[in-house]
Parts: sequence; structure tokens; C-alpha cells
Amino acid sequence: MKKHFIELGMAVLMLLCFYILSREAAITSGKLVNASKDMSENKVILVDAGHGGVDSGMVGVDGLKEKGINLKIAQKLKSVLTKKGFTVVMTREEDKGLYEENTQNMKAQDLQNRIALIREYAPVLSVSIHQNSYSDPQVRGPQVFFYEDSEEGKKLALAIQEKMNQELNVSRPRVAKGNKTYYLLKRSEGVINIVECGFLTNQEEAELLKQEDYQQKVAQSIADGINEYLQIMNEKN
Repeated sequence: MKKHFIELGMAVLMLLCFYILSREAAITSGKLVNASKDMSENKVILVDAGHGGVDSGMVGVDGLKEKGINLKIAQKLKSVLTKKGFTVVMTREEDKGLYEENTQNMKAQDLQNRIALIREYAPVLSVSIHQNSYSDPQVRGPQVFFYEDSEEGKKLALAIQEKMNQELNVSRPRVAKGNKTYYLLKRSEGVINIVECGFLTNQEEAELLKQEDYQQKVAQSIADGINEYLQIMNEKN
């Protein structure tokens, strides 16, 4: 009889343990579902500060290096987008390229690693910040590039270009331009733009791009273009 009660007690205990474990598993499962939902609703944007490290990018008037301007604008863009509620992934946040030291082709590895980050994070969109140059020092103004066969890339570029032309008071507005040769545009997954914020070969524009307040205006205009593009996309969905 005593043995029977012991066995019965063990069975009840096992059932109780099973119930507790099942309940905890259900709660945990619910938390995972909610977390997954939060991740899907929280739009990730990738911001790429072009060049870095030994790759200075364009060197403009008075020896102004593109890589530094790119990083400052990219950091300000991150701040603006974060305040708007987006999750921002940066390809770099210091003066460092995305390559291994002593590699034979730093430029190729750098670009491949940027593309790999886009693939890894699968952002809703990516923007690569750059500065432009031209043989004629009178040429100036921001210009946005998109992969020519990407309809969504074009829509994003049109939105950013419009906001930059308006908010930066561009005297001779440029237009967004399709491209099939830029490696980053051609090889990256998803929606991506290259944003050329201005010409470092133009004395006046180069002076503006060195200023913190103008960099902030550039970042704000890019963010406003991104926000407008996403709002239009959400309305359609």
C-alpha cells in the first residue's frame, strides 16, 4: 500500500512538473513571437560612410578629404534617423576601412564587406554617403544615384534628391541618376542609393561641407527623403 502511494505521488509530481514546463515554454514561445514581430516592425536602415582608412576617397580643394566628410554626415544621419524611430546599422563609425591589413586588393575587399553587411542585416533600404568631384570647379550640387534596373531604388533616389534640392537651397538643382556600373549599386541586395552630397572640387561647396551646421542640414534632408519614400511605400501596402 505504501509503495502504491509513493508511485501515485511520483506520478502527480511528474504531471505537475510537466504542466509547469509546458506553461513556461508557452510563455517563452509567446515572447519569441512578440520579439520577432517587433523586429519586423522596426525598420532597419543601413548607412554606409564611403571610403575610410588608407582610402581617403576624393581629395578636394585645400586637401579636403572625402572620407572624413562622409563619416561626419553619416553619423549625423544616424542620429536623425534614430530619433525618427529607425534602427540604424553603420558600416563604419571611425576612420577605418572594411579590409584586412596587408590584403592585396583593399578596395575590392572593402566593397565586398560593405555588400556583405547589407546582405547580413537585410535593411529596408541602404544609403551610401559620398562626395563628388569634377574637372570644372564651377560644377556643384548634390546628386543621388540608383541602380538603373531598380524601380524602388529610383523611387528612393527621387525622394532624397527632391528633399536635398529643396532643403539645401540648391540654385541649380540636379536630378537623380540611374547607373549600371557602380559596383556597390550593382552587387548590393535590396534598395540602395549612393548619395553624392556635393562637389569637393567647388570652392564654395567644399567650404560648406566642412561646416557642422551644413552637414546637419545635409543629413536632415537625406533623412526626410528616406521618410517620405517609406511613407509612400506604407500607404501602398
